[in-house]
Amino acid sequence: MADIEDLAEQLVGLTIKEANELAQHLEDEYDIKPASAGVAVAAGGDGGGDGGDGEDEQTEFDVVLTGIGGNKIQVIKEVRSITGLGLKEAKSLVDEAPNPVKEGLSREEADDLKAQLEEAGAEIELR
Repeated sequence: MADIEDLAEQLVGLTIKEANELAQHLEDEYDIKPASAGVAVAAGGDGGGDGGDGEDEQTEFDVVLTGIGGNKIQVIKEVRSITGLGLKEAKSLVDEAPNPVKEGLSREEADDLKAQLEEAGAEIELR
């Protein structure tokens, strides 16, 4: 049992960057896909004072509309369905691009919204 305890201590002590590298290695070598990055973030939470450069892992993303492409009406419809804004507010948001559509999202949510908006013809950037 001592080996398992040592392994558990090593896993708990991983930085976010190391946890992500481990997850990538497990996926590449053994086709094991970890459940989510949230586990790695929670495990690395107490290691905040390790002198990191502050850019190891971004946990919140903003979906920013940077352009409307050729299908403005479809982009406005998509923005309305995502944000719950009225027609006038959604049109203003689209007309005044670049503008954030949604802020403070997880990577998965941001990627989903980006795909939805790009499918409608919008140009999107994640920040």
